[in-house]
Order: sequence, then structure tokens, then C-alpha cells
Amino acid sequence: MAHTAPMSSPKVGAGSIATPWQKLQGSESWEGLLPSSEHPLDADLRASLIAYGELAEAAYDGLNADESSLDAGSPLYGHAGLLVASGVSHPEHYNVTKFLYATCDLREWPWSASESTRSVGKALFVQPAKVTRAGPPCWETNWIGYVAVATEKGVEALGRRDIVVAWRGTVQASEKWQDAAFPPASVAQRLDLSADDKFADANVYSGFLSVYTTKNPRQNYRKSQIDIVLDTSARDEALKEVRNLVEAYKSEEMSITVTGHSLGASLATLNAFDIVAHGINVPPASSKLIPTPLCPVTAILFASPRVGDDNFRRVFASFPHLRALHVKNENDAVTSLPPVYYVDAATATLLIDTNRSPYLRHGTPLLTPIWYHNLQCYLHGLAGDQGAGRHFKLVVDRDVALVNKSTDRLKDEYPVPANWWVTTNSTYKGKGVARFKLDNFREE
Repeated sequence: MAHTAPMSSPKVGAGSIATPWQKLQGSESWEGLLPSSEHPLDADLRASLIAYGELAEAAYDGLNADESSLDAGSPLYGHAGLLVASGVSHPEHYNVTKFLYATCDLREWPWSASESTRSVGKALFVQPAKVTRAGPPCWETNWIGYVAVATEKGVEALGRRDIVVAWRGTVQASEKWQDAAFPPASVAQRLDLSADDKFADANVYSGFLSVYTTKNPRQNYRKSQIDIVLDTSARDEALKEVRNLVEAYKSEEMSITVTGHSLGASLATLNAFDIVAHGINVPPASSKLIPTPLCPVTAILFASPRVGDDNFRRVFASFPHLRALHVKNENDAVTSLPPVYYVDAATATLLIDTNRSPYLRHGTPLLTPIWYHNLQCYLHGLAGDQGAGRHFKLVVDRDVALVNKSTDRLKDEYPVPANWWVTTNSTYKGKGVARFKLDNFREE
């Protein structure tokens, strides 16, 4: 059986990009770039979205999710090693400058704070383990993402100094329970916007907002949690780091891109909105005589649940320098949740359908939901989906083995084991994504 050779990764460089970076970041709401009856997805936007998807994937790969470990909830790598270890196509384009930690406080929800009900909570959330991690099991802090900034090589390739905030999706048990905390919460109260009446009626999903704004407890500290700042939230640290980077590069042309998958896409929506609502994208003026241009803020969202109500969507759209592009898979049920009250606040939507890929097995949204929600399946779809009525074609060279990184969706004729991503099975080749090592396989 012939083996498809590993493909090189998307190449995004100033010398090859035909589309101005401002348009790729949504300056014209992606008009003319999204697929239509006349043309497929713009090639440069396709490559750009895959690149940001890889940065979001790194926020998954960098987490120690082993609950039997004393370092559970900590990053597996340092700043310098994260993007290389994850297999980001161009790790030389960004420097990671800050790790982010999110706290889930389940002591008050959905039960009361009585000792008896807290015991029930502990029984639900704690699995038998050989060791006990630091901190109470229903009030824990986990690594959830990072902030990065374009290097000089990145500036040359991207055409500007790009500041990235990347958020991962749900992994830990406590995060799954926060995903189910659906009552609305006030944006004005939780994001310090009460002074402006235009935010008064805007509400968002309380579970997502809690993950974003809850401060970490001092007793959850672990030495392996690099960069953690006690008594702060993921929001506090993300805003502080972005503000510092905007100040550091105020004389340059900049963009701020916030990206994430699933829960991470919800956090990216809140974070992007928060940055603009508080003017953090406005560089400090270097002179009273020279006006300071606003830095555009773009949210690149993958498989996001619905975050806010109609009022939140209205205030989100009221900021001219804030845009969001939501990539949805046709059969991904998560993007339609919750089914009532909440809506999608994104500026534009890109709909793909991974069922069109000849490489993938077809499942059903009910029996195999992860096949349609998995981020690597999304990126495979982006690499080849040409839109409704067109045949799937991998126009971006991307290794199909990545589909099985944490799923089992590749067809049997592709000799790649399911869920192969472990550190001993992954390797970085220097010019592309992490490859599965078929040690006993020889190409014919």
C-alpha cells in the first residue's frame, strides 16, 4: 500500500501574500475572501487561518493533563520550547512572552456551599490517583494558553508586528462543569464597564466568563506553573501582557489576534472584546502632535459555542476596530449551543464540511461528535474544503496523519494509529508540523 508522503506546511510570507494583511484580519469583514458560488476560500486567508489554528493547538499540546501528576495543570514546556514541541509550522515567527492560567471555582455551583454537597462535588470531580495535586479539587487553576509576539522574522513574513493571545478548549473536569454553567452574567459588572450605559444590558454565558475572570487561589500554587501570578485571573494577566507589548512596539504597525478552539474560542471572544472595550489596543502617544492609530483586534474562532445575547452581539459590533471570524464545521453541534437565548457574535462565518474529505470516515454528530469538533479535523477541512458543490482538494500541503493526532477518523487505508500524540511519537522536522513516526513503515 502506497503511503502519502508528509506534506509541507502552509507558507505565509510577505513575498507570497497577494492579499493585504489588513483584509486577512477582517478590515473589510472578509468580503470577497470567503467562499461563494463564484470562487473557493481565498488562498492567503486559508493559510492564515491554518497558521492561527496551529497556534491554538499549541495551547492544548502544552498542557500537563495527567491528573495523577503533582504537576497536573502546568505547562509541559517553557516559553522557548512550546511552539516547536507542538509542531507549529513557523515557530520562528513568534516569541512566547507569557503563560496564562485559568481558575475554575466550583464550590458554589451548582450546589450550595454546605459541607455535604461539597463532598458530593469532590466525589464527582476527583478520580483515584497515586498522588494528590495541590489545591482543593473543586477550586483549581490550570494552564490555559499564552501570549506571543511576532519576531523580526515574523514581522517580515506577516507584514506587521502581530500580538497573539491563544486559548485552549476544555480539558479538565472542572472546566467541563463550567461549560455547563449557562445562566447569563452581566458584562458591565464582571468586565468593569458599569460606567458606560451602552454595556448595561449585555450578558454573556456565566461559565465562560467565570473561567476568564476568576482569580486563582494562593493554595493552588505549584512551582511547575511557570509565570503564574497569585491572586490574579486569566483576564488580568492577558490584558496586562497585551498592554505591555502594545507599549513596547507603539512605533510599529501592529495587529492583535486572539484565537482559540471550543471553550478557548469563547474566551477569545471575551478577551478580544475586553481589549477593545478598555482601549488596550490604543498605543500610548509618543507625541501630543502625532495621533496614535488604533491597533486592529481580530478574533479567529474555531468551533465556538454561543457566548452572549443579542445585546452583547450589538456592543461587540459597535467597535469598528474589532472583528471576529468564526470557522464552523457543518456537523459540529457545539457551535449551536446553547440552543436558546445566546447568539453568535462573530462578524463573519466560514462554514466548512469535513464530510467532503475523501480521507475521513463519516460518522454522525450524535455518535461521533468529536470527529466534527476536533481542532485537527477543522484544520484538515480548512486545508482542502473548496465549498459546497466542489470536490475536496488539499490545496495546502498538510500531513493527513495529523487528523488522528487525538481522534480515530482517518480511513483504514491510511496507516496512522488513532490518538498517536504523545511526546515519544512526535517529532519536529524543522519546516512543518509534528509528524507521526511510522517506525516500522517503509514507503513504497
